[in-house]
Amino acid sequence: MLVNCRKLWVILAEIEISKVKFSADVGISAVTLTKLNKNELVALSVLVRICHVLKCDIGDIMEVVPEE
Repeated sequence: MLVNCRKLWVILAEIEISKVKFSADVGISAVTLTKLNKNELVALSVLVRICHVLKCDIGDIMEVVPEE
């Protein structure tokens, strides 16, 4: 299974926050931000912090897609 974080970037664009400010607000490193940008797996604790900051659910920021 693969993950897709497209929803996260849409939310950030809608609330007009840069990825740099977002990573500072959430407290994630540049490496973790890059992983999210490349749709790579990150720790569940990171996803929970993102959801806490954005006041949303994990399904609102990412989705699991089947491998082809």
